[in-house]
Amino acid sequence: MTGHARLGATEGIHLQGGPDAVLLIHGLTGTPKEMRFVARRLNASGFTVSVPRLRGHCGTEAELIRTGWPDWYGGVEEALVSLHGVSRRVFVGGLSMGALLSLRLAHECRDLVCGIALYSPTLFYDGWSIPRLHFLLPLVLKTPFGRRYRFVESFPFGIKDARLRDIVVARMASGDADAAGFAATPGPSLAELRRLISHVKRDLPRITTPALIMQARDDDMTSPRNAAYLARRLAGPVRQVLLDDCYHMITIDKQREEVARQTASFFSALPLPAAAASPIAGMALGSTA
Repeated sequence: MTGHARLGATEGIHLQGGPDAVLLIHGLTGTPKEMRFVARRLNASGFTVSVPRLRGHCGTEAELIRTGWPDWYGGVEEALVSLHGVSRRVFVGGLSMGALLSLRLAHECRDLVCGIALYSPTLFYDGWSIPRLHFLLPLVLKTPFGRRYRFVESFPFGIKDARLRDIVVARMASGDADAAGFAATPGPSLAELRRLISHVKRDLPRITTPALIMQARDDDMTSPRNAAYLARRLAGPVRQVLLDDCYHMITIDKQREEVARQTASFFSALPLPAAAASPIAGMALGSTA
């Protein structure tokens, strides 16, 4: 039997299901609601699903800037350990920066993560809607101006579905970060993202967890180069799926059903471990080593 205990952005989402659990992670400046559709479909397939709110998100820009990537990672690591304590096995999936946090979990907590789903992974901002001079951003972020810089999202805002895009853009314009996230990413948060990317890139050859990588062929923010980069460097088995009718936000866009279906199929097909994974004794939560 499936059901839900909580379903909101500020407090996150939890859907109680069977013995296997999925931890879903939203993106930078995003909200748990961008994972809600996939969460519900996975729950309907029998999984217990948890979507925590990343620390500093769904509030004010000032609250976001006061946090960094170790804070975002620390929160999802705590959620993973909590799920592992009550589940037969745990899978992890993430969108955009959430995919990077999923990879970090697969490296740091390899004994707790049985499989990962990487949605529109963000290692390079090289999609067709990104300004051509974006390659100068790392230099800008190192200057005093970097703390005042804000990357403002532009058309099509990662969404191909025009009706849905209009709704999301209206909510962002209203300043409702709880419903639709921020319309702009502050420079300090982008700098934190770049630090996370550096750690993840370094660790890829040591990640052996089975991985499903899903990305839009026409991703407006991060091209399929990102998926190919991961597929070449990850040490474990990889299944790569390129979608033909959506943009960056694949968990809410026109092919969200396919995203959920592929994820449920991939996780369900992974074999049960020979023995239950043992908890990590004395693990320091939020480790950034």
